[in-house]
Amino acid sequence: MPIHVQRRAFLGALGGVAAWPFTARSQQAAMPVVGFLNNASPDLYAERMRAFLQGLNEVGYVDGQNVVIEYRWSAGKTDRLPALAAELVALPVSVIFAAPTASALAAKAATATIPIVFTGGADPVASGLVASLNRPGGNLTGVSNLSVELGPKQLELLHELIPTASVIGLLVNPTNPNAETQVEDMRAAARALGQQIIVQDVIDEPDLEISFVTLMRRRIDALLVLNDVSFNSRPAQLAALAARHAIPAIYSYRNFTAAGGLMSYGTSFTEPFRLAGMYAGRILKGAKPIDLPVQQATKIELVINLKAAKTLGLTFPITLLGRADEVIE
Repeated sequence: MPIHVQRRAFLGALGGVAAWPFTARSQQAAMPVVGFLNNASPDLYAERMRAFLQGLNEVGYVDGQNVVIEYRWSAGKTDRLPALAAELVALPVSVIFAAPTASALAAKAATATIPIVFTGGADPVASGLVASLNRPGGNLTGVSNLSVELGPKQLELLHELIPTASVIGLLVNPTNPNAETQVEDMRAAARALGQQIIVQDVIDEPDLEISFVTLMRRRIDALLVLNDVSFNSRPAQLAALAARHAIPAIYSYRNFTAAGGLMSYGTSFTEPFRLAGMYAGRILKGAKPIDLPVQQATKIELVINLKAAKTLGLTFPITLLGRADEVIE
């Protein structure tokens, strides 16, 4: 799969830019350009891309009519992000939207003048993106989706479902800049619940199968999959592995539960992107990043899959079912 999605190539497939009337091409050339930098692949982000475009629409911008989107995808290869960010800067673009945090850091390193709007689960202050949430400073602002902070709550939900679970497996991508902090937080939360955490590092897709076998040999009672782009891009595979090994697992996003996973708890998949689209539109209208406080995406979703629970021989307590935003039957 190509790592670039180029607007010219897309339009060419519809009939060729060369066939457009000169005035139409001139109008497009005059449109503001939004750079879209992402650490995954477009097939994994279709729903979130629509949410971003919706946010732009809400402040008056429609892709192809009065704004152009230039997409750059690293297909999970973080080391490619600096070069892709440099491409967007060289075009040039009017504003860059970057997600997740690794993409935002690459964009920040590429330009100190072009406005950047980001989304990500890491603390934007601790990660060095902004000086503060209320006064970001510099050329960046965006939306923090709190996904890193939700790990301990996910552990509590597992404990509520399976109080006897004392050994919890933790899937971690050690290359994630938040990995160390996340693991420390999870160990502290586990101690408070009288649990033990077994950390299993996973870097590449082939490691997933081996990781599940390794965790099962260590006799884990349940599994928590930390928020990471390498995991979030494989919801069906992870849900299938958990089912095959008959291990209860909790995830960060609804798409895992929809793919057959037991339970998910985390921020809305799409809301941070809609809010970021609105910020990008406001910047196109003249707003400065320094005057736009970093927003907190506060829409948290608990999604439960009753079919998966039945397969595992589990029954969700009424207290959990009553708090669920969605129950998949």
